[in-house]
Amino acid sequence: MAMNQIRSLRSLIFSKETVRDVGRLSFATGAGKAKKGGKGGAASDGPKASSLTKEAKSTTVVGANILKDGADPKVLPDSEYPDWLWHLLDKRPPLSELRRKNIETLPYEELRRFVKLDNRARIKENNSLKAKN
Repeated sequence: MAMNQIRSLRSLIFSKETVRDVGRLSFATGAGKAKKGGKGGAASDGPKASSLTKEAKSTTVVGANILKDGADPKVLPDSEYPDWLWHLLDKRPPLSELRRKNIETLPYEELRRFVKLDNRARIKENNSLKAKN
């Protein structure tokens, strides 16, 4: 009787499909699955149409919601955001360019960046010299 119960449990837990899928490695893209049909892509191979309207996409930040019961935040006018936000993507000068400038005339932010990048470069150089020895 105990053997019958074990066999029935095994059949419930390990179906043939599960055992077959465990033995096969595949990526989430479905590379391991065989395509149906002949040459050429199927209709499902193309990009999927979004269920959101253009109006909803332009007024909300889609995918920014992290709360289970929350909603996506609305896009605000530019005047509602802080000024520093618009300067985050500005190009900052690299170390080589900062070295060419006069250190005494650099603004505080660029001087701070110069010290940080110079220290980083010096540490990397010392580490590479220690690795060679």
